[in-house]
Amino acid sequence: MLYDTLSGILMSVGWSSGLAAGVEFSGGTDPALPTTFRIGETSAAAVGAVGLAASALWELRTGRRQGVGVDARHATASLRSSRYMLLDGARVPGERAPASGVFPTADGRWSYLHCNFVNHREAALGVLGVEEDREAITRAVATWKGLELEDAIIAAKGAGGMVRSMAEWAEHPQSAAVATLPLIEIDKIGESLPEPLPEGSRPLSGIRALDLTRVLAGPSCARTLAEQGADVLRITGAHLPSHPGQEMDTGHGKLSAHLDLREARDRETLQGLVREADVFSQGYRPGTLAERGLSPEELTAIRPGLVYVSLSAFGRVGPWAGRRGFDTVIQTVSGITDRQGELFPGAEPGPQFYPVSAIDYLTGYLMAFGTMVALHRRATEGGSWLVRASLAQTGRWLVNRGQVAESALADVAEDFSDDEIAGWSTESETPQGRLRHLAPVVQMSETAARWERPTVPLGHHAAVWPARGA
Repeated sequence: MLYDTLSGILMSVGWSSGLAAGVEFSGGTDPALPTTFRIGETSAAAVGAVGLAASALWELRTGRRQGVGVDARHATASLRSSRYMLLDGARVPGERAPASGVFPTADGRWSYLHCNFVNHREAALGVLGVEEDREAITRAVATWKGLELEDAIIAAKGAGGMVRSMAEWAEHPQSAAVATLPLIEIDKIGESLPEPLPEGSRPLSGIRALDLTRVLAGPSCARTLAEQGADVLRITGAHLPSHPGQEMDTGHGKLSAHLDLREARDRETLQGLVREADVFSQGYRPGTLAERGLSPEELTAIRPGLVYVSLSAFGRVGPWAGRRGFDTVIQTVSGITDRQGELFPGAEPGPQFYPVSAIDYLTGYLMAFGTMVALHRRATEGGSWLVRASLAQTGRWLVNRGQVAESALADVAEDFSDDEIAGWSTESETPQGRLRHLAPVVQMSETAARWERPTVPLGHHAAVWPARGA
């Protein structure tokens, strides 16, 4: 199954399925954690694809391919890597707003409110007409029909959705639209001469990547590029909401600077960075950055040969293409939480989330794979490239890999052993303190995956590139 899953990823970008044999898997099979969905298989395969792409770039540099190894249990743990961070010996707290959750509606359905960002929280509470109090929210949601509340919250620029079964989602127009898209899209969008990889001792040495993504999926992509040697500069605005724990988890290997893209001067600074960049990764809703002069067409005109990576929630086609979404939203509307709740009831009745952020981190790995494939094509064919991925496309892929037999789900441990976590972990000296965290999953035979820079608070650095290879 693992090699079939990896082969599918490779063939989605036109690579030979035979390359999958270059990965050695260990660690067993699903279920690694209490869920019927094949999170171990998909995570190991996605990480394996990353390793093969890094190996292909290494071959361009040296003429040699590398052996790639992936421990499937380590890969599964990486789908909730923030859980395993210890800062000066203390666990780094997670972030979940009290208003977030799944609530019963008046018509016997369930509604999920995503309120982890203040603007989304205010939108939901404004629609419900209550303060941030779970009992008040529960009473208010119970007066709404599920679909009507979903529509109202989306109209108010909030995030969430009505819980659907997998059968219901299969009949939904957005599901049909997503089904027309491949797992990852890599398209040539401009002409330029081939660009040899910069000099360096690692697969992505000298590659400069701008990371304008948020939350988990996009930042995990840039973190994955950094572990192969890329110089990653994280750009966000001081005015934008963020979660320190998530930023600490996804910030390994990155520089971090603040720019306010509402200001012309800061947009000019960003454009200057783009002129010297190789990768530009963004996760805003489709069309949002075009309003700031930062569309793929505009940036590849500034920097021919740029690899522009674009992440969305629901894909670029269909009636929900412009809708806000997160891993938990995709789980909710696509039937994942409905199925998880059937097999693993929680302390409270109703739908349940699986025990990791699989769609987020899987999408991050797939984006990094697509980015490296595009860099390989730029080096051999030339051109500017657009890489597109979405949470919904990844969710569809995860579900389509099938489910673990119910008979195999009894007595599945809820976590990995302390010894396993210790064996997969490393330590970094950060501005906040000494951080123990999971090391990169992929094992490379010649160039060990590692982060050369510690995670830092947002805005810690100036918005300038270091010298290549510094």
